This record gives sequence, structure tokens and C-alpha cells, in this order.
Amino acid sequence: QVRLVESGGGLVQAGGSLRLSCAAAGIIVSVNAMGWYRQAPGNQRELVALITSRGITNYVDSVKGRFTISRENAKVTVSLQMNSLKPEDTAVYYCYADTNTLRSWGQGIQVTVSS
Repeated sequence: QVRLVESGGGLVQAGGSLRLSCAAAGIIVSVNAMGWYRQAPGNQRELVALITSRGITNYVDSVKGRFTISRENAKVTVSLQMNSLKPEDTAVYYCYADTNTLRSWGQGIQVTVSS
């Protein structure tokens, strides 16, 4: 079983920055895409960013130019650098990893952006 552990959330003022990190642990034979979802109260969970094993990235339109996703394949980690944060970025952020043909999820980490 693969476990994902997130870190780096918190409270920041609008215009500030945060960096989320997610590390995978367990018996990992293969890793494909990794990424981040978020869910705000009353909203559906949405895909924020993903990165494939070859480094191809994709972002939801609302974060393009502000967020950058990266990964370290050797350590099986994925990070999300979030700049120019807005109050509407407030949500619980979940990392995921497609490992061993299954999708694993982190426990979720709160990001709060004050206006």
C-alpha cells in the first residue's frame, strides 16, 4: 500500500506564496502521473495541476501563471509552488499519485488565503 504525506499548507495573505509538498512511501513499482486536487466548502473537488512521468504539466485555467507543479521521480515527491495567492484559492488540497496501477491520495492539507 502506498501512503502519501502532504506538508506546507497554512494561512497566508492575498498576494503571498505557499509551497505544498507530497511524499510517497511504501512499495512502489511504478509511478505515472502525480498532481493536486482541491476542494473548497460547498464545491466539488477540482483538479488543480498534474505532471506526468515525463514532466508534461497541465493546470486548471484559474491557476495558470501563478502555480507551478514539479516532481522528483527518484524520491517520488510532487510539489506545488503557489504564488500570487487569492482568497478563492482557499481550499483543502489533496495530492495524488498513480502508482502501481492504482491511484493513491494524501490526507488533505488546508490552504487559507485571507483578503
